[in-house]
Amino acid sequence: MIWFYRFFFPAIWLSFFLYWQIKAIDAKTTQRLEPAASRVLRVLVFLIAIILFSTGKIPLPWLNLELWPVGLWPFWLGVAVTVAGILFAVWAREHLGRNWSRSVTIKQDHELITTGPYAAIRHPIYTGLLFGLLGTAIALSLVRGFIAFALIFLVLWAKLRMEEKWMRSQFGETYVAYARRTSALVPYLL
Repeated sequence: MIWFYRFFFPAIWLSFFLYWQIKAIDAKTTQRLEPAASRVLRVLVFLIAIILFSTGKIPLPWLNLELWPVGLWPFWLGVAVTVAGILFAVWAREHLGRNWSRSVTIKQDHELITTGPYAAIRHPIYTGLLFGLLGTAIALSLVRGFIAFALIFLVLWAKLRMEEKWMRSQFGETYVAYARRTSALVPYLL
């Protein structure tokens, strides 16, 4: 049973990553792509977060401080939140279809999707990812897990802001009206 506790989170995130890579193959052709610098910065922050989540001990002791005792409750709560978040992101990704990309882009024949999870949230993939990472941080029970979560939140927020600007320029008043009736990440909050 100890192997399950040790390998569950790496296995679920690796599975999610592989799914994401496979689904990326069928995306529409890109017409406009964000600058390389913002893509590289996002990748670096994600790598830092992966290190914070997965390294056994980090030489800065305060990063390894427990926020609550490691145990079954934090682990299973973390599992539930992570799985729910990942499934939500997958649902949003499936609903977005070929319009998806890992970078900020405008696709050829780009469509504004406003149904499914997009009926309430403009960026449900980010919502799912963030909830998944929050669950992982809860299970880890260490300061570094929440720092990793915060770093990912910041880069996704910056990406979201760029996407919003591009969507307004692409879809005009239609996107503005859509943005007025939906939340960016969490209904009624954010």
